[in-house]
Amino acid sequence: MSDEPVLRIHQTRSRSNPGGMDVTKIIGEDVLPFRSRKPAWFKVPRPGSAKYRELSKTIADEGLHTVCKEAACPNIGDCWDRGTATFMILGDTCTRRCGFCNVKTGKPTWNDPLEPLRVARSVARMNLRHAVITSVDRDDLPDLGSSVWCGVIRSIRMQAPNTKIECLTPDFRGEEMPLARVIAERPDVFNHNLEVAPRLYPVARRGSTWKRSLRVLRNALEMGEGEVATKSGLMVGFGETHDELVEAFGEMREAGVQILTVGQYLRPTERHLPVVRYWAPEEFAALEAAAYDLGFEHVAAGPLVRSSYHADEHVKQDRPGVGPLAATA
Repeated sequence: MSDEPVLRIHQTRSRSNPGGMDVTKIIGEDVLPFRSRKPAWFKVPRPGSAKYRELSKTIADEGLHTVCKEAACPNIGDCWDRGTATFMILGDTCTRRCGFCNVKTGKPTWNDPLEPLRVARSVARMNLRHAVITSVDRDDLPDLGSSVWCGVIRSIRMQAPNTKIECLTPDFRGEEMPLARVIAERPDVFNHNLEVAPRLYPVARRGSTWKRSLRVLRNALEMGEGEVATKSGLMVGFGETHDELVEAFGEMREAGVQILTVGQYLRPTERHLPVVRYWAPEEFAALEAAAYDLGFEHVAAGPLVRSSYHADEHVKQDRPGVGPLAATA
């Protein structure tokens, strides 16, 4: 038996170098420094209006979480001024560690049986015509959090029956039963973001696969039996090409995705994946045109577009905006 010490290779869970890998081998070495100046089209007003403060207080009083704050969304001022927010259920701690995401990761402890009722109460008080619900990944739970998803949808149906519901879910590890539970509640829109082009999954979505996420969307469309619209989103800025994205769009259409969003990745901290480049507005316009040519029913593409940004405009509404959403009618 050899007395030589065994060489142990350190494996890190860093977002910027997942598993200790050198991400430049996939995205290239020509990346932008974290402090680099952003193009002019990223300038947005600083949040702080009366409507923003009112909604912030409402959400804080209910002890709820929003992806708007947890993910440091640049549109928080615009959306909250419109009186809309994306509620994040199942706590604020994710069991995964995607390279682009600013939501904290670790071992979740959140377990509030009243959360569905509190989310629904806030939706009703805000008089929303379109509510977006998302969640962290909860791979630690036996049902992967699907029962809470069902509770939220049912509670909103009871307290705000005229509100359309959009669910932006994790992939549920590709398991069909958790997905079937959610789709059985018949949300108006089922959204699962593919996030990045297939080539970039090892660095951006370690622990997930492109094919598995596509299968989730395909299964959701089939389970919905024509009553649930399917939606997904991609980010750019990791070195992907126009043709690479259009090819990805084609695979999404083959899986039955009807609504598409495409936006620019913005690096939250130095510990996250770097930006290779910023796409110009005219490049997003070209992506939008290509997506419509492939048959998507609605496409939103632009530097500041996010999956839930102006989500009420992505599907046909039965009633005009009311209350805080009157401006979107």
